[in-house]
Amino acid sequence: MSGTATLADEQASAAAEDWTFRTADTKQISHGIHPYPAMMIPQIAQRLIDKYGRVGAILFDPYCGSGTTLLEGMLAGMAAVGTDLNPLARLIARVKTRPLGIDEIDYEIARFHGAGAFAEATIPPVPNVDYWFSAETQRDLAAIRRYIDNIHNEAVADVFRVAFSLTVRKVSWTRNSEFKLYRIPASQLAEHNPDSRAILGQALDNVRRALQALECVVGDEYEIPAIHEFNTVSGVPAKILAPQSVDLVVTSPPYGDSRTTVAYGQFSRLSSQWLGYADANRVDAILMGGGKLDQVAQFGLQELDDVIAGIAALDERRACEVVAFFADYRASIRQVATAVKSGGYACYVVGNRTVKGHTIPTAETTAAFFEENGFETAAICTRNIPNKRMPSVNSPSNVAGKVGKTMTAEHIVICRKVR
Repeated sequence: MSGTATLADEQASAAAEDWTFRTADTKQISHGIHPYPAMMIPQIAQRLIDKYGRVGAILFDPYCGSGTTLLEGMLAGMAAVGTDLNPLARLIARVKTRPLGIDEIDYEIARFHGAGAFAEATIPPVPNVDYWFSAETQRDLAAIRRYIDNIHNEAVADVFRVAFSLTVRKVSWTRNSEFKLYRIPASQLAEHNPDSRAILGQALDNVRRALQALECVVGDEYEIPAIHEFNTVSGVPAKILAPQSVDLVVTSPPYGDSRTTVAYGQFSRLSSQWLGYADANRVDAILMGGGKLDQVAQFGLQELDDVIAGIAALDERRACEVVAFFADYRASIRQVATAVKSGGYACYVVGNRTVKGHTIPTAETTAAFFEENGFETAAICTRNIPNKRMPSVNSPSNVAGKVGKTMTAEHIVICRKVR
């Protein structure tokens, strides 16, 4: 924003733009290498970076997920930094944003296809493995995992791990159309006879094409994003991002705790277990709002407090879950705010989810939390969600057969640091 422009000018400019991107290709370049719940579409990150970023500036995504913002920042010539507590998300983000010589990938893919039968390997300690995988599939996945672990080039091994994650999901007895873990009906188990090695080969070819597209567009000058696993609720390490060093934050935070909103941990669990990631079954518990509270608290924000009170009148436990999330969210925003320099921007893409029939004002609350930390709200824009990967209904109560509609719109909250 120019020095003579006002906040009203910026609000009008942002609101006048079409944020829907209904016909956009959201899987362009390497954005489509692996699905991930509630991914922000790259066109939103790209527009925000174009408006508020600049070459060489520092871009931060405090909930980077599978790396959409990081990739767009890298392509724009920014120094991108991201963090996420989900190890599968970090893996996808690393591969998505790391240009490799395609010859290195081709060499290992050819070696994989040319290999004979893999020797049997010890099946890793995957909880409830017999419930989710047939005995034959378990043997195949164990052999493939051992093959990947013996790839000497770690960057290429990560490419195989992304393809392996896709394979685990496809060969399991889960309903692949769901983010949460649901087993396919018993009547379908006998008919599900996947060829794990062939499916991995197809996944490798798809990932290879995506990375070849990245190699074609990234150019000779780029900085690979730095991807970390620190929790912004606790703080932003000064050795990674010094206070008042960040020029721009672009992110799409969780809309609520993972147990009742978007099930990041359940989506990732089987892949993470087969990849050997520690505590794969605890991801939802360590994300924002994962802790449990035994009483309802207030935030001093009337709209939010009124909604929480309305939920508490119907279900105090659910109200405590909402409070737990927003307590963590407020702490995270406070820590993120300290990293942003004066004049810098924080752009959050959020959704106003519904709990017990009450719509939670997440967009307005986000703006208020930033205003508590020396920011002013430049704009709040609304967009319909025609192409964000979210289910049309969910089961917020986790009661079988009891579903509710999910969000059909989200909001881009744009705040500028003024002190």
